Amino acid sequence: MAASLEDKRIVLTGSTGRLGRQIVKAFADTGASLITVDRSIDMELVEQNEHILLATVADVTEESAVVDCFAHILDETGTPDMVIHTIGGWDGRPLLDTSLESWQSMLDLNLTSSFLVFREALRHMNEKGGGLVGITAGQGADRGVAQQAAYSATKGGLTRLIESIADEYKGTGITAHAIAPAMILFEEPYDNSGVPARDLAELCVYLSTEAGRSLNGATLRAYGA
Repeated sequence: MAASLEDKRIVLTGSTGRLGRQIVKAFADTGASLITVDRSIDMELVEQNEHILLATVADVTEESAVVDCFAHILDETGTPDMVIHTIGGWDGRPLLDTSLESWQSMLDLNLTSSFLVFREALRHMNEKGGGLVGITAGQGADRGVAQQAAYSATKGGLTRLIESIADEYKGTGITAHAIAPAMILFEEPYDNSGVPARDLAELCVYLSTEAGRSLNGATLRAYGA
């Protein structure tokens, strides 16, 4: 039986992505209200899901866009209870073939976007508490991987960012968690090469419950069976 989160407002970045769509479905099953943040609005997704309370557009790598987005969310729906940040990117190439542009792209997508989204969410959560969830990776939770220097470094930075937030806001009613998946599997039948996206979505739901909040500051290594 799915947890009941009918009184919760969940901000989800990247709802139109493959993982984001799984998270939309998982939270809809709990009765939670969803506020989606993407570069564009998927009207079909919005029209098919009555639990999407508000669909917003923002480039989360741009400070002004994120500030305006959260101000709009506050005006339209009130203070969010949880923010699930899934927007990010992957890059793999030898270190000597990594251009500054590639490095900066990974930094913007994986780390700067997380900093901006979490910072603006915290501005509005201070008075009532809430939770943050970021999607890092095994490369960020455990160790870097060859030919993935930019990706490993930025996911490692995201893990440390979430830990720092959890420590800074400890005891305030605000929690922060990291989920570190191995390869994410989207197509059945699943094999043992990674973790199904639907399982990651359920972890996001669990971290939004009172029981999940007790894991404040944890990095959940979701490496599959």
